[in-house]
Formats: sequence, C-alpha cells, structure tokens
Amino acid sequence: MNTSTDAPRRTRIQQEKRELILEAALEVFSTNGFRGSTIDQIAEAAGMSKPNLLYYFRRKEDIHETLMQRLLDTWLAPLRELDDIGDPMTELRNYIRRKLEMARDFPRESRLFANEILQGAPRIMPLLAGELKTLVDEKAAVIKGWMRAGKIARTDPWHLIFSIWATTQHYADFDVQVRAVLGADRGGDGRFEDAARFLEQLFLDGLKPKN
Repeated sequence: MNTSTDAPRRTRIQQEKRELILEAALEVFSTNGFRGSTIDQIAEAAGMSKPNLLYYFRRKEDIHETLMQRLLDTWLAPLRELDDIGDPMTELRNYIRRKLEMARDFPRESRLFANEILQGAPRIMPLLAGELKTLVDEKAAVIKGWMRAGKIARTDPWHLIFSIWATTQHYADFDVQVRAVLGADRGGDGRFEDAARFLEQLFLDGLKPKN
C-alpha cells in the first residue's frame, strides 16, 4: 500500500495543458483584469472547451492564484539577488537594469500585478504582507548596513526600493504612452537602454556618499 502523501505527478500532457491554460489566462487577465475575465474567455483563448479547462483548474480564482504566485516569484528574484557583501553601487545598478529588463520582457505580468493592486489586492494580500514584506525588510536592512558603513548616502531604504519599482515598472505599465511621447525616433527598443542610463544617474548619483 502506498502511504505517500505527495500529490500525484502530472503527466507531460497534463503539464502542457496547464501551461496552455496559464498562458491564455495571463493574456485575458492582463487585458481585462480579474473581475472582467471569465472562464469562458480563458477557455476560448486556450483553444479548449470549458469542461476540459475545469478538469485542470476548478475555479477562475485557482488560475489567478497560480499566476500571481509565479509572478511574484519572478518579480522578486532580482531583489533576492541584492548581495550585502557586494559593492552597493554595482548591486543597485544591476537591480535597476534587471527591473527594466523585466519591464521589457514581461509587460503582461506587470499589468496583471498592477490590476490586482488597483483593486486593493484582495487575492494576494497575504503574499504582500508576508513573503513580500519579509523580503523588502531584509533588503532594507542590507541597504541600511551600506549606509552605516558610509558606502552610500543616508536615505529611507524602503522608499528607495519603492521608487525603483515605480520608475522601472512605468516602462511596462505605461509603455504605450512612453512610445507615443518619445515618437518613432526614440520610442524603439533603445528606449530601455536610455531609461537605464537615466535611472542609474538619477539613483546612483543621489546615493553617492556625502564627503
């Protein structure tokens, strides 16, 4: 008799179907928000019947929860990499660039997160108040350590992190506006490198130790 409590392993086909559903749901949720999205829309986008979809996910909430957990894991990876023994300017420069790369490469995920936050985060508040807060507090302590060591200027580390989030994710959430204002000459792929250089100057110059 098998007494293992582990969940049954999914077959390759089952995993591929789940991924197909999640990819379709990402498109639907990021376009319509959670409230404006339906199981029928997700099933249609995935190219499968509603009963087939419900075999893999019983509720719309289950799909959304899976996407949000994945999103936070991806979104927080660059912050986790902030290393207390590294050079602060190099660490922060790399963090800014990683966040801009994510804005460039994951715009739908960014919109999905923004939609959830604008609704008051009813489905992810435990993640925000738990995993996210713990990580931000940990990295704020790293930044405060750099300040105490005189390696960067004193400032509020939490608001520094918030400001990096706001300025980098702007290029995902407001990409249409950015490209429209920059125009054809400056609104191409080079806009992310231009943004990186500007944000590095903005943040790193402001964090240089005061002699």
